[in-house]
Amino acid sequence: MFESLSERLERSFKILKGEGKITEINVAETLKDVRKALLDADVNYKTAKQFTETVKEVAMGQNVIKSIKPSQLMVKIAHDELAKLMGENAVDINTKGNPAIILMSGLQGSGKTTFSGKLANMLKTKRNKKPLLVACDVYRPAAIEQIKVLGEQINVPVYSEDGNKNPVQIAQNGIKHAKTYGYDVVIVDTAGRLAVDEEMMNEIENIKKAINPQEILFVVDSMTGQDAVNTAKEFNDRLDFDGVILTKLDGDTRGGAAISIRSVVNKPIKFVGTGEKMDAIDVFHPQRMADRILGMGDIRSLVERAQEQFDEEESRKLQKKIAKNTFNFNDFLAQIQQIKKMGNIKELASMIPGLGKAIKDIDIDDNAFKSIEAIIHSMTPAERENPEIINGSRRKRIADGSGTSVAEVNRILKQFEDTKKVMHTMYTNKGKRFGRR
Repeated sequence: MFESLSERLERSFKILKGEGKITEINVAETLKDVRKALLDADVNYKTAKQFTETVKEVAMGQNVIKSIKPSQLMVKIAHDELAKLMGENAVDINTKGNPAIILMSGLQGSGKTTFSGKLANMLKTKRNKKPLLVACDVYRPAAIEQIKVLGEQINVPVYSEDGNKNPVQIAQNGIKHAKTYGYDVVIVDTAGRLAVDEEMMNEIENIKKAINPQEILFVVDSMTGQDAVNTAKEFNDRLDFDGVILTKLDGDTRGGAAISIRSVVNKPIKFVGTGEKMDAIDVFHPQRMADRILGMGDIRSLVERAQEQFDEEESRKLQKKIAKNTFNFNDFLAQIQQIKKMGNIKELASMIPGLGKAIKDIDIDDNAFKSIEAIIHSMTPAERENPEIINGSRRKRIADGSGTSVAEVNRILKQFEDTKKVMHTMYTNKGKRFGRR
């Protein structure tokens, strides 16, 4: 995510790291390069121009010319202004109401239906809500079937009406259904439409008037760059939506939409989609996004994802096993499963400062754990509990059962033993430091 833009910005700021005297001309040259990098990333021209002018104004006001480390100060100023440009603070969705009604809008193919499912899943699992999905896309073949499948995956009911081609009626009836059966959030998934299609735009305006939603969200594919911003403006003029959802932010996105959209429509980005799984949804934090764009990583988001997946009680049990040096392959497998739930491996690694750049050209397969899991699953319960009993013949059997080689099994066993020793040593040393006996 944003790899190309991050590299370009890093190169731009290196202009100020050169030998010799730092001058106002160098600052201007740096910002000229920054603006070109933003334009190449498909950032809105006016937004890019205003951004660089603001950074220059702030830099001159802070006397960056006389600074001991002007490049570092410039990066900080750029970071702060970039965060302001994207909204500065996270903005939550409004789920107050009986029920709260959320109307989803967007272009065809923007990922709106999938995101409706992700949002329902998040509200159910993290906000303790009881959501209902309402299927109002009566035009796209298999659209209603798609949202029903998503509903089954996340165990959230879907209201639909076979044969009814009136989305306004379906939306109204869905809300009545929610009130009758005690659902506290209704997510109305509408058909994707083009802003130039007057009939379809009138239709979604009619849905808005009929159901009076607490929240209107505009879903946009972040890979469409500047086109996404133009479309957002046209939709906002008609619907006056409350927030933007950026989908496919895990793909080869140039960053233009994320950086431009707030300044153009003056509406916050509220959530981002970061993968295909139903839990691949993140709150949009402008400060953290600025960190990532400038290659600083995003440790806070990484820690939050870890906290969501790692059960406190299980962590305590694991600590006891590490302390007693009884950590086994069952525990190892459980840790792998939890890491996988956190999301795309390469994206997680890119959140660690400095690591994103180091791994940018490395192909990290999301199935990287597959062979390890296959080897562990080929072990007997006794072997998982007591890896020390795995002798030569057992290793051959495990290799054959997992479709790997004895060399691969040996490598995993050695890695496991090394990991086990390191964890036990770290725990013991920590105990000594804090006076544990």
